[in-house]
Amino acid sequence: MTTANSAKTAEDRQREIVRVARATGSVDVTALATELGVAKETVRRDLRVLEEHGLLRRTHGGAYPVESAGFETTLAFRATSHVPEKRRIATAAAELLGDAETVFVDEGFTPQLIAEALPRDRPLTVVTASLPVAGALAEAEGISVLLLGGRVRTGTLATVDHWTTKMLAGFVIDLAFIGANGISREHGLTTPDPAVSEVKAQAIRAARRTVFAGVHTKFGAVSFCRFAEIGALEAIVTSTLLPAAEAHRYSLLGPQVIRV
Repeated sequence: MTTANSAKTAEDRQREIVRVARATGSVDVTALATELGVAKETVRRDLRVLEEHGLLRRTHGGAYPVESAGFETTLAFRATSHVPEKRRIATAAAELLGDAETVFVDEGFTPQLIAEALPRDRPLTVVTASLPVAGALAEAEGISVLLLGGRVRTGTLATVDHWTTKMLAGFVIDLAFIGANGISREHGLTTPDPAVSEVKAQAIRAARRTVFAGVHTKFGAVSFCRFAEIGALEAIVTSTLLPAAEAHRYSLLGPQVIRV
């Protein structure tokens, strides 16, 4: 009887930990121990179990939620996390433009920052499924914006479905700036929603060059839908918070890895 009760209690605790992590973006071992009325070691054990189940990723002193088919952070939340790191990454990614004249800019906050960092002193056509990206560039002199049509997803404010992919299929794009919810050497680039995955995959097919830009927490994370292998990327732009040894392992799969 006691075993059944303790198992149920652990399950309830773990469910609560996931709920808090998803609501706030991260959890802290000390705060959870106080809140749940258990020892820190009990919380650490719960976090280990949740990480094994692919629901959380542990950090020093806590954990944050993994995005999955059933959970995805909103654009509003992304605009508040790791912002200085994202700005550095976006600036470095925009510098890879080269002689590209047509550019795809993905949905998400980091791609939005890349769009804002693009040069204004030369003609450029930007293709995007993101309403915030289109809005950020709409009045930029010299930049022509082509917004892909389709169903607008709440939370990310980006278009998806067959209208979007059909439009993309008609283009040859010089450079695609792509984001992802997770990037791993084993599973490549992943995202929670199949409809988003299709748009990203089509953008990569349409592009001559593809650059992935993302914060260090994306690395090693795996989401529901795979849309590209690491070898499909020309470059990966991240921060120095990704260890040099890990960056080197990704570079062995083909892309140049830039840490800023």
